[in-house]
Amino acid sequence: MPAPDALDAAVEQMLAGDEGAFRTVYRAIQPPLLRYLTVLVGSADAEDVASEAWAQAFRDLDRFSGDADGFRGWITTIGRNRALDHLRHSRRRPTDDRTVEELVDLPDESDVEGDTLGRVQSQAALALVAALPQDQAEAIMLRTVLGFDAATCGRILGKSPGAVRAAAFRGLRQLSKKIDPNP
Repeated sequence: MPAPDALDAAVEQMLAGDEGAFRTVYRAIQPPLLRYLTVLVGSADAEDVASEAWAQAFRDLDRFSGDADGFRGWITTIGRNRALDHLRHSRRRPTDDRTVEELVDLPDESDVEGDTLGRVQSQAALALVAALPQDQAEAIMLRTVLGFDAATCGRILGKSPGAVRAAAFRGLRQLSKKIDPNP
């Protein structure tokens, strides 16, 4: 991630219409945003939700004013709203009518050899966080992965900073127990 001053400058240039600055901002913000959305909607849908969030942000860019931290909070809020919409929609979506036996013989398009140990570990960590209650998982992801302070997290989640800190603490305590049940 670029230095805070460099990212502030990139956001300012992006708002002035600089395409290269938009790429810089996107490359800095997309990876942590994608990890956050993965906890909310799962890895299969996180990229689609992130794409929807960026598309909306691009459409509404003239409504935004602020620095890099403000933009990170803004795009994260948009992403969270798109994720919640996605979850509501997926609950109403019909499921596949095929049986498990029919699905067993489908070809697997994944490249097992291409997966790295780091990705497996990251996915395992995200799965542990995703297994927490939603308020705790979101608080942990916003505070630790995206690096927001409690006040910004509170604005994104619609909660007080104290409630965010408490949820993050409870979630981290639960994660600690899952990782090392005999401290």
